[in-house]
Amino acid sequence: MHADDLPGRDTLMPAAFIGHGNPMNALEVNRYTTAWRAFGSTVPRPRAILVISAHWYINATAVTAMPRPRTIHDFYGFPPALFEVQYPAPGLPELAAEVSDAVHPTWVGADVDSWGIDHGTWSVLTHAFPDASVPVVQLSINADKSLDYHLDLGARLAPLRRSGVLIVASGNVVHNLGGMDWKLADDGYDWAQRFDEDAKTLMLTNPTDFATLVGHRDFRHAVPTPDHFIPALYLAGLAAADDASGTEILVDGYAYGSLSMTAYTLGLSCPNAAGEGGTPRPPAEVPPDGSNI
Repeated sequence: MHADDLPGRDTLMPAAFIGHGNPMNALEVNRYTTAWRAFGSTVPRPRAILVISAHWYINATAVTAMPRPRTIHDFYGFPPALFEVQYPAPGLPELAAEVSDAVHPTWVGADVDSWGIDHGTWSVLTHAFPDASVPVVQLSINADKSLDYHLDLGARLAPLRRSGVLIVASGNVVHNLGGMDWKLADDGYDWAQRFDEDAKTLMLTNPTDFATLVGHRDFRHAVPTPDHFIPALYLAGLAAADDASGTEILVDGYAYGSLSMTAYTLGLSCPNAAGEGGTPRPPAEVPPDGSNI
């Protein structure tokens, strides 16, 4: 169970990167969702959750600042039950100013009405914090910026961890939708495994150099578009700011050959994270290239 009291100002909240994969995980009980639930039940109760999701990828750095963010179903062709999922967590508009202060002089806009809680966020939080009582704020990924920009921004978010803010990044270190093979539900191509394993080494031992993966021989296949990879840079930045201490693998694995499901925690061990069952099978309506997720 979560701690009943909010953490003190000097309590260093954990942080995490979650490989969220198929949106159907929101409805599944498998080894990944079991790990996310273990993470949520182990972490001290946050004052708020700040999420960097692969699915808010725009040409600006912005923070949601509405009191009641909407649940966004940013996909198509999935079963009606997935569209019926609502995650009615409150927002925390004042956190936008705290984020802006933390990353100054980087400009951060306050989004009061255009976004909300997308599936990169709610598909994970519906397991980690199923009662949706903790305020949720999202930080956009600025598509115009370099990998080093995001690594640095992650490091500068570190002070928020001392004010009761749980920082969660959500994406997939390996995310090649065009290379997916639905028959390889729980397997990864050789190049996907090589890249993910080398990413693990950097995240666990030298997160400051995580952006150097752009020079990896498999980067072109593992990261054909940067949206799902960039969230991991935020955890790497936080880990670097914390002297890389306490970074652990929460759960790992592969999906459809070309996605990795690796998740990390920073400053938190989850001894009860092991679960059973693998990647959900896709609905019949999903295109072979997964272009609707």
